[in-house]
Amino acid sequence: MISLKVNGKTHKVKVEPDTPLLWVLREQLGLTGTKYGCGIAQCGSCTVLVDGDAVRSCALLVSAAQGNTIRTVEDLARSGQLTKVQKAWVEHQAPQCGYCQSGMVMAATALLEKNPNPTDADIDAAMTNICRCGTYQEVRRAIRSVSQAS
Repeated sequence: MISLKVNGKTHKVKVEPDTPLLWVLREQLGLTGTKYGCGIAQCGSCTVLVDGDAVRSCALLVSAAQGNTIRTVEDLARSGQLTKVQKAWVEHQAPQCGYCQSGMVMAATALLEKNPNPTDADIDAAMTNICRCGTYQEVRRAIRSVSQAS
């Protein structure tokens, strides 16, 4: 049994220790907001926060995640209230197909929690997620709007 603290709750899961965290989140815990994209930590669709850092969950073994605080996209909105980042995503029409957006939102959340007023260079360094629809300018505008509103 592996014990994980996900979205403020402790879960005990019976999985092999070398199982990627992504699959535990999706299949064992039913948190399907974290998406599978590439499986090799390149696209960022599976991004979650681990102790506040944006991490590609497809490449993080569940045994390595044990003992850390894990947040998924399902943990952001509280009582139906979107976070500033989520509101900015809607306002600036960042998603098109939306597949990559939960990972993008998590990466942006991590960036803004660590650096509330990032430069364009900071945004470029932090936002390494791939968007096949090419909404990078909308993503940048959304992040900038939150940083300026803070």
